[in-house]
Amino acid sequence: MREAVIVSTARTPIGKAYRGAFNNTQGQALAAHAIAQAVARAGVDPAQVEDVIMGCAMQQGCTGGNLARQAALRAGMPVTVPGMTIDRQCSSGLMAIATAAKQIMHDGMQVAVGGGVESISLVQNDKMNRFRAA
Repeated sequence: MREAVIVSTARTPIGKAYRGAFNNTQGQALAAHAIAQAVARAGVDPAQVEDVIMGCAMQQGCTGGNLARQAALRAGMPVTVPGMTIDRQCSSGLMAIATAAKQIMHDGMQVAVGGGVESISLVQNDKMNRFRAA
């Protein structure tokens, strides 16, 4: 059986929710930083990335609309690199990494990016998308 290996890592910056240094930074910008750094550290040409999978449990408001695809583009990936966002409500980032590994092990991909991101400061307060909330 073919194996998948993690060749690089990077994490999003953190700060205090609602009042920290990143309290007005969209999830796409946070994820783009981590994606770009992980790809650069791996020494991989961004054009070789076959998919970007990101877990995000709060896909609404400013982090809606396929955050993984938006982050991939913002990270400098070519427009040919697709993105998929996973919402699992618990461990969505871990599920994204597992999905990237599955794509390498079973779907024939060579390079995939998997991770997770949230921008709690922009989704759990007055910025939250509450249209038609029950």
